[in-house]
Amino acid sequence: MKCILLPLLLAFPAASFAACPPVANKSAALDPLMEAVRDAPDEATAQELNASLWKIWATAPDRIAQEMLDRGMSRRGVYDFVGALEDFDALVAYCPHYAEGYNQRAFVHFLREDYEAAMVDLTTTLEITPDHIGAASGLALTLLDMGREEAGQAALRYALSLNPWLPERFRLKPDTGTSETDTQTEL
Repeated sequence: MKCILLPLLLAFPAASFAACPPVANKSAALDPLMEAVRDAPDEATAQELNASLWKIWATAPDRIAQEMLDRGMSRRGVYDFVGALEDFDALVAYCPHYAEGYNQRAFVHFLREDYEAAMVDLTTTLEITPDHIGAASGLALTLLDMGREEAGQAALRYALSLNPWLPERFRLKPDTGTSETDTQTEL
């Protein structure tokens, strides 16, 4: 444990003495954008609206959390997955109620093909922010890559109910009306 905490304290010394402020309620900004993306007339409009959503989701509760998020995303961008995980671990420890910390860590786990770890963080993201389009589509892709087709398709349907223009829409198969639970029961 000391091996993990020391580098985090050195990287983010202020975080060791501060507490993350409560995550602000962003419903006033998010709700109209969520409705607009659901009703977008075309893919280009949906992408523009989705970019606005990401700006809100990627705004951390304070400067310390923002530095952790930005640094982790930068590290992920240059394929420094170990460094990115360190930053996102620190962010989640510092701001356990900030959904984007979990979502970004899930993305790194997904890229590393650590699907079980990605599932844990995606589930937490969606518990905090149920209409997080990125986490919903990430959950669908993770389940599909794990070979859990029925659950993946259900998750994809949910993600597409939030944004029908997601690029992942092409992975959607016609609904057969059989759930994964029904299939397991039949076997």
